[in-house]
Amino acid sequence: MTEEDALTPRAERVVDFYGDPIVVALVKEGDAYVPVRTIAEFLGLDWSSQYKRIQRDEVLIERAHMVIMTGTDGRPRPMFSLPLDLLPGWLFGITATRVRPELAPKLKRYRQECFRVLWHTFEPEVVPHASPSGAANAPLVHVRELALAIAQMAEQQLTLEGTVTEIRTEVDHVVEQQQIVHTRMDRAAGVIKALEQRLGDVEDRVEPAGYITEEQAADVSLAVKGVAQWLTDQDPGKNHYQSVFGELYRRFRVASYKRIRQDQFVAVMRFLEEWQNTTSSAGDVRT
Repeated sequence: MTEEDALTPRAERVVDFYGDPIVVALVKEGDAYVPVRTIAEFLGLDWSSQYKRIQRDEVLIERAHMVIMTGTDGRPRPMFSLPLDLLPGWLFGITATRVRPELAPKLKRYRQECFRVLWHTFEPEVVPHASPSGAANAPLVHVRELALAIAQMAEQQLTLEGTVTEIRTEVDHVVEQQQIVHTRMDRAAGVIKALEQRLGDVEDRVEPAGYITEEQAADVSLAVKGVAQWLTDQDPGKNHYQSVFGELYRRFRVASYKRIRQDQFVAVMRFLEEWQNTTSSAGDVRT
């Protein structure tokens, strides 16, 4: 489908549909076209997405054509168009979630009334005038055309519902997989908790005395700071906190003062107190 193959209409008319000027082109007798992009823009739809949707639809794309119509600037140009009878099928394939909330009523109005309004506007030209001998068949022609349009619209709706069903099935599958993952994570958390409990039991058996409490750890930290502060006053160029902690860890063979055992606590406090007293006495002598 190229612009070079664009159809040239024999008649063109602009229909005011609730303030939206819709161009309808009569290409040949009984064959009217409407520009899809114009209507998509009236509804606030992304034209690129709608164009791709039409390309994927074998019914719509088979009868879509480039038709030369007058643009808003008054100049004729090729426009991607659908036959008027396929307009309901395309409109019913648009879900309300694809338009802004404030445009949802407008989409509903287009679905309900647009085809009827455009049809009645062009009915005298779209439906051939019956000869006197066949005048009685004119209403039947009208009914047949409407029935075809409705059938095509129903086909589009069924296709849409099938797509929705597939999406729902896929979503249910994803939810099921997530539930399996959550179940496995809960089981793993239970295993980790059990391992932590067993590790705690082992530590209690290896070191039945346990570690010092938070309050005792705070006392140790305060005592270390006392020694380090005095050393810092005497020699500001060195990190004495690290030195005091390092000596404490080396002497009592621990990796952290919070890992000091209960049976070591008294010895640790005595060691730090004697260190502070010794350094203080040395300072007094130098003074």
